[in-house]
Order: sequence, then structure tokens, then C-alpha cells
Amino acid sequence: MSGGDMLDFEIRPNPAPVSAADRAALLANPGFGRVFTDHMVTVRYAEGKGWYDARVEARGPIPMDPASAVLHYAQEIFEGLKAYRTADGGVTMFRPDANAARFVTSAQRMAMPALPPEVFVDSLHKLIEIDQDWIPTGEDGSLYLRPFMFASEVFLGVRPANEYLYLVIASPAGSYFTGGVKPVTVWVSPDYTRAAPGGTGAAKCGGNYAASLAAQAEAIEAGCDQVVFLDAVERRFVDELGGMNVFFVYDDDTVVTPPLTGTILPGITRDAILTLAEVAGHQVEERPVSFADWQADAASGRLREVFACGTAAVVTPIGGVRFPDGEFLIGGGEPGRVTMALRQQLVDIQRGKAADTYGWVQRVL
Repeated sequence: MSGGDMLDFEIRPNPAPVSAADRAALLANPGFGRVFTDHMVTVRYAEGKGWYDARVEARGPIPMDPASAVLHYAQEIFEGLKAYRTADGGVTMFRPDANAARFVTSAQRMAMPALPPEVFVDSLHKLIEIDQDWIPTGEDGSLYLRPFMFASEVFLGVRPANEYLYLVIASPAGSYFTGGVKPVTVWVSPDYTRAAPGGTGAAKCGGNYAASLAAQAEAIEAGCDQVVFLDAVERRFVDELGGMNVFFVYDDDTVVTPPLTGTILPGITRDAILTLAEVAGHQVEERPVSFADWQADAASGRLREVFACGTAAVVTPIGGVRFPDGEFLIGGGEPGRVTMALRQQLVDIQRGKAADTYGWVQRVL
């Protein structure tokens, strides 16, 4: 199929969906990533045939041969985005076209076939339509959508696979923060790096996250919430957190984030924050920030705020930094004015409480 073609999805409703009463009980406190809806999307790909057999069907186990290529050579990519219930009872998504575009670039880096963006977005619509009753109605609730694709060919040779399976599953999510937004403490890893130039740092593939887990465990042992990675070449410059991009706010209200040089995931929330900060009148810079400067500027007071951003937590203030030789606070360890203003503005746009002047919000229902 050509990049502009669409697929016809066969709809196979789940013959035994969760009852309304049980669903309501699950939605009362869904947490994150533990409760799932009744259905999933599946689309297959074969070399010479293209994308085919598009379905919405009952969520369930995936039959897999022990020799499936993904289990041996890790050809796998994924995305994450949310659907929101609006005040008028409708449903929206935030920038699904951007996720679709990133899914294409991730596939290209991992030598996988590119799913047409139109099919990607349509697959989200189809799943939301059939599982719309799973979207929490609470102020902080959302339906987390997880599109992913992996090499399903049964083959042990080291080459790009000839067969792939694309799926979308959905998980209702409550507030990421319990008791309100609180600053987190981060651990600067002295030994581990996330990605190197020429690697897969800019692709959203599972291997990047697997590589971060030992460092994240180290952070937890140090009493921290998240890990911060430095660059793999000089071990001087800040790259990103284990699963989020990072921003620095200075005393002149300049907002700075590390540049996209191929080792950092081009976050969709990151991109939105850059736009919102500039429109709000901040000088916005994408430039390297060394850990030494981070520490010195925090001590002098020049650095006022630091925050991380991503789909799950939107914007997360960073209040403390620990490393093997010590620790320091940022802005007294409290959420900063700029951080919270940008967070609120983004949340209001996502949930339809503020005008979407950027064309970011897509109406689904």
C-alpha cells in the first residue's frame, strides 16, 4: 500500500466485555498501566504484501513462536499518548499526528517498515470509539494509548525481519501524582549512559528503556525518583532522564533544554513546551548544559527552576539533585513559577479548558 492509503478495519466486538459495574470499580482508582480496556488493534505486515488484516478485536494474549525475531534481535518500537474526556462529553487526543510521524522515524532507524501515519491515527480512533466507556471522567483521568510494533517473523538470521505485527492497547489512567504535583529528586548517573552518537537514542524503542533500568535502580537505591543521564562521549553534558526530557529556567526567565543531536528522544511534550515558553515571552534556547554548570548555577541562584516533561506526567518539577559526591537543591526544592505556569497551560490545552491556537488537539468523538 502507498503511504497515503487507508486500511479498512474489521471490527470484532469482545464477546465477553467487562461489566459496567466492574468497569466502574476499576475506573475508581486505575493507577497507571495496570488496568486495560476490552479491545485492541492488530495490523499485520509482510514483505511484498504490505500492511493487511487490520482488526479491532478482543484484547488477549498474542501467540508467539520462540523463534520470533523480536525475541532475539529486539526489532521493536512503541509510542504513548492520551485521550481525554472533555466537559461536553466528547473525546480528544493531543497531537496524535506528531506521534504518528515519530513512529515512522523510529521504524526507519530500526530497519522496520513505516506504518502510514493515516493508518496510525485511524487505529487510535477505532480503539477509542469502541472502548470510549473506559475513559475516566475525573479531572485528572485519561485513557493512555500504547501503539507498538515488533518483528514477528519466525527466523534466526541477523537481518531485518520480513513480517511485523502492529498493535494498540489502551489503559485508563488516573492522576500521575498523588496529593498534588510535588518536586522529584533525581540521581545523576556516574557510570551509565542512555545512548551514544549514531545509536538509537532518538528512536522510541524498548532497548533504550531497558538500558536505563539499571541506572534507575541505582537512583532508587540513592533515594531518588528518577535518573539523569550525561552524554556518552565526554560524560559532561546533560542528555535526558530515564523517560523524560529536561528543561532549565534561569533568573532572567530564559528557558533552556539540551539540543536534539541524535542521542535524545524528540519528545512531543518537549516540543509543545518550547512553543508555549516562547509565546509566553521567554527566551528559549536549545543548547548543551553541563552538569558542572547545573551545579554552579544552582548554587549561585542563577538557575531558578528545573523540570522534566513527558506524556505520563506532563511537567514534573525537579527539586533536588544527588550524585556520588553530594547533592544540591534547586530553588529551595519547591515547584517554580515558570514550571507550574507552563504545566497548567499545557494541561488546559490538552483537556479543552483553554483555546487550542496551535492545532494540537484532535477531536475523536
